[in-house]
Amino acid sequence: MPRRGAVAIALSALALVLLLAFRAPDQLGTLPGRGARNTTLVAITATKTVSGPTVSTRWGPVQVQITVANGRLTDITALQLPTGGRSGRISSSAEPLLRSQALAAQSAAIDGVSGATYTSTAYARSLQSALDSLGS
Repeated sequence: MPRRGAVAIALSALALVLLLAFRAPDQLGTLPGRGARNTTLVAITATKTVSGPTVSTRWGPVQVQITVANGRLTDITALQLPTGGRSGRISSSAEPLLRSQALAAQSAAIDGVSGATYTSTAYARSLQSALDSLGS
């Protein structure tokens, strides 16, 4: 009988370790890393407005449009965000925070918003693509 107890404890501990180590796959990847200011912006002396691509998430599409003037990211507009129900409420509260982070960072290297991981990641990806297209 004591042997059964030891086996049960060992299996329970193994199951707990595996459960704690489990990590769901991230469909969108991670947010762009924090780093130096986007050097592409510095080269822009005129005012330019560019839209990033639409990034699909499980809750809906995300797309941003950026405006750059005199080497600075001056405006970001969310053209598409998840809508309806809980996703819409999350997106509408996360968008101003994401915009503020990106304008402060002058890049797509943002922290994101807790509780809006998919929207944050998609926002950063669309933003980075828009910034990348400025150099083309």
